[in-house]
Amino acid sequence: MRTCHGSCHCGAVHYEADLAAGTVKCNCSVCTKMRFWAVQVPSSAFRLLAGENALSEYRFAAKRDVHCFCRHCGINVFSTGHSARLGAFHAVTVASLDDVPVEELLAAPVRYVDGRNDAWEVPPVEVRHL
Repeated sequence: MRTCHGSCHCGAVHYEADLAAGTVKCNCSVCTKMRFWAVQVPSSAFRLLAGENALSEYRFAAKRDVHCFCRHCGINVFSTGHSARLGAFHAVTVASLDDVPVEELLAAPVRYVDGRNDAWEVPPVEVRHL
């Protein structure tokens, strides 16, 4: 585990998170449209350093997960939720990470989840579009 930093495009939102290996992609309707690719960490491993007042949130369907966006530049910086696997979690978007080399992201394992069918521990049949 190591501490990595991330931010939105305009710099209003900054965070740090203690990341472990591995990423996640979901096929639910909002994640598919966002091309959501994230690293999930327990909420205790996430620290918002700046920009709490710059964040807007989007919730849909069951309204349990919160997708947090910078209201100035529109970047989805992280999402929050609760899972059987992690308990309370933050999912930092890979695209918002500032100090992780592209080669490391490409080498990281990807866990696919079937959010479209609310089957979070089962990968969807098709993942190429994610």
